[in-house]
Amino acid sequence: MGRDTDTDVYQDRRNYVWDNRSDTATLRNDHGRFGTGRGDSIDTVAERLRALGATVYPLRADLATYDGVENLWKQVQEIGHPLDVAVLNAGVSIGGAFATDTELDDELKLIALNINAVVHLAKRVVPGMLARGKGRILITFSISATMPTPYETVYGPSKAFGYSCAQSLREELRGSGVTVTALLPGATDSDFHQRAGMGKTAIGKGQKNDKRLVAKQGVDAFLAGKDHVVGGDKATKRQALLNRFLPEPVKARRQGANAKP
Repeated sequence: MGRDTDTDVYQDRRNYVWDNRSDTATLRNDHGRFGTGRGDSIDTVAERLRALGATVYPLRADLATYDGVENLWKQVQEIGHPLDVAVLNAGVSIGGAFATDTELDDELKLIALNINAVVHLAKRVVPGMLARGKGRILITFSISATMPTPYETVYGPSKAFGYSCAQSLREELRGSGVTVTALLPGATDSDFHQRAGMGKTAIGKGQKNDKRLVAKQGVDAFLAGKDHVVGGDKATKRQALLNRFLPEPVKARRQGANAKP
């Protein structure tokens, strides 16, 4: 989905930093675009953007580490042109029973990418936007931020933290010319659940939202300066609305049935 968000924002001709769920990031300004990632996906992204007429410079870094984020920001500063837009879309999940199926090291890496990297990048991006009095930030979280997530026991809370942080930052920046928009997708047709080891669960095998639709909804909302948008079809949006009223144990039981291995 991150690559689709990237293309939609590029076609709007804005300057931005982009993160996707493969730990990659891309920066664009009027003189070109720099991309950061750990794997070959960054080269695929670069080719897609070159096909649209962009100048792209792929770089490799691990956004789950402090040094990886600092390396990305160093490249941003070396370009010497201000950012108008930041799209932060990094995130992974780990499925399985917390006590018996998952490893502590993997969960700490999840926290590093889903929480630390987002806070770290935002901390670097926001001051410059604030000083210039303009900028837009889009951060992808998940509908999981609105409910307990058994069998993804660390993932859901990581997204809930980020969503609350984004809403708090938005209020701090109100009236400054800088906006923060949160994208909360439902289950989306990507390899997300397969990579989390959840391909055989009910949610992994279930119907998914079109990733192009979710990306477009996110881009439209953040260009309009909205505080958040639920990404997906009408059923996904209904679920998000119900989650505002259902008791936490009820949501936990329902989500647990869908995510249980």
